[in-house]
Amino acid sequence: MDDMRPSSGAAAHLGFASLFPPGLQAIYAECRRLYPDQPNPLQVTAIVKYWLGGPDPLDYISMYRNVGCPALDVQEHWHYVSLGLSDLYGDNRVHEYTGQEGPSGFGFELTFRLKREPGETAPPTWPAELMQGLARYVFQSENTFCSGDHISWHSPLDNSESRIQHMLLTEDAQMQPVHTPFGLVTFLQIVGVCTEELQAAQQWNGQGILDLLRGVRVAGGPWLITDMRRGETIFDIDPHLQQDRVDKGIETDGSNLSGVSAKCAWDDLSRPPEDEDDSRSICIGSQPRRLSDKDTEQIREALRKGLEINSKSVLPPINNQRHNQDRPLESVGHLQNKQNSRSRKDSLESEGSAAIVPHELVRTRQLESVHLKFNQESGTLLPLCLRGRLLHGRHFTYKSINGDTAITFVSTGVEGAFATEEHPYAAHGPWLQILLTEEFVEKMLGDIQDLSNREESKLPREYSWPDKKLKISVLPDTVFDSPLQ
Repeated sequence: MDDMRPSSGAAAHLGFASLFPPGLQAIYAECRRLYPDQPNPLQVTAIVKYWLGGPDPLDYISMYRNVGCPALDVQEHWHYVSLGLSDLYGDNRVHEYTGQEGPSGFGFELTFRLKREPGETAPPTWPAELMQGLARYVFQSENTFCSGDHISWHSPLDNSESRIQHMLLTEDAQMQPVHTPFGLVTFLQIVGVCTEELQAAQQWNGQGILDLLRGVRVAGGPWLITDMRRGETIFDIDPHLQQDRVDKGIETDGSNLSGVSAKCAWDDLSRPPEDEDDSRSICIGSQPRRLSDKDTEQIREALRKGLEINSKSVLPPINNQRHNQDRPLESVGHLQNKQNSRSRKDSLESEGSAAIVPHELVRTRQLESVHLKFNQESGTLLPLCLRGRLLHGRHFTYKSINGDTAITFVSTGVEGAFATEEHPYAAHGPWLQILLTEEFVEKMLGDIQDLSNREESKLPREYSWPDKKLKISVLPDTVFDSPLQ
């Protein structure tokens, strides 16, 4: 991050407040409420601002020393606060001004709490680079984060040998939402977690794991402080948590994970390709067809609806209505492969898709036999898809990161699906729906139980149910990285 440097310029915000934009002043005021004795915190500053062509979207990251709270057994730590995801200026230089009633910019800023090591006199600056990386994703994709989301990072957050290699997001433990002249700003805190904790969040829900972390001091405690030297997961510290809390939570509540961005594909085995509308056009050696805007909207809405605990799960009808409040689409893989998000634009929107194929001209087809393909990380979520979603009357979608291919599993209790019990495999362009009965789900769970333990899973792996004319393959990543996939 060559265009960033530590600076100490926040003192001017007090003496020359009128010179600073109102959005910036509002966030500084909230910081001063928490840290009245630190009017001039150390800051990491983008030398060339994003709105002047610089690479870093956050204008500033303020870094405060937090003494903790002995009464709550909260340890001393460094507290980082971003400035730039919300609208600081109100003049459209970065964010479109939409008024005071809605969100300011993307509607949030990021925070991070890092354990202060003994003898440390200044905050490490690597969290600022991490926050800039997350901000770049948000600006480039226009997908925003919300509390409970998880971020698969697959690398130590500080580039060390730490086990803390992923993140969860939650409301900041101390900072209150701020109403600015340009809209509302909330503060989402980054919480560093181990791989096993991320996987539990994927399989159950992020909020449940965050609650477990709050109950273990060394894993975060009440204020969810990240300790990069933590060598044990919460499940190492308390082995009963997995079975007593996570497994029971999935069994009782189901999974809040309604879909993932993934490496996946599907083949229609019913017949050879006959024309360009055939579903095999999405498979090996062919150019994938793009989803129409209306299909994209339905998939996006399906994912949003899937996170709501309803008495009956519903796939919403295809329509052109845009919705501003999306719920998270979880991701499998690195951040750039699409992270948990709600979106200012459609989270599954295909660029230029409206110009490809009019929705009315893409017919829905019933298929006799299908072959599903997943990479290992996606495959390990199949048991969760079946046990945590379909057995609870819900649905689950795999959305390909390599194109517009989508695979949605639906249960018999889901309304609005174009797959039916009479025709359980149905395709609308590159979007495949598979309807599974409860009896078949139970059988599949018994047959694919080895997928739950990726350590024992050697690739490729194949599962077949000839009587149902269904085949599933779990393949190496290289298969999906091939340009012919």
